[in-house]
Amino acid sequence: MKRAILSLAVALPLGLALCGPAKAADRAAGLALARQSGCLACHSIDKKVVGPPWMMVSKHYLGDKGAKDRLVKKVTKGGKGNWTKITGGVPMPPYGPRVSHENIEKLVDFVLSLAKDK
Repeated sequence: MKRAILSLAVALPLGLALCGPAKAADRAAGLALARQSGCLACHSIDKKVVGPPWMMVSKHYLGDKGAKDRLVKKVTKGGKGNWTKITGGVPMPPYGPRVSHENIEKLVDFVLSLAKDK
C-alpha cells in the first residue's frame, strides 16, 4: 500500500508537469495568433468585450462534432444572430481572406479547446 501511494505521489506531479507546459504553450500560441489576427479587439477568454467570451463559446459547443466547421465558416464570413443576447446584435465581421483559412482553423481549435482544458 505504501509503495502504491509513493508511486502515485511521484507519478501524479510528473504527469502534470509533462502535460501542463504543453497546454500552457498551446494557450500562449492561440492567444498570440488571436492577438495577431485582431480577435482581441472584440473577444477575451473569460470576459465579454463585444463578442462572447471564448470560454462561453467553448462550453456551448463542447461535444458538438459539427461545431468546428460551422465556426470556421462564421469566422471566415462573419455574421450575427448566434449570440445576440451577449452582443446586443453587434455582428461579427468577416476575417477571411485577411486571416488565412489555416489560421482561422487554428483559432477555432484554440477556442474549442478551452473548455476541455478546464
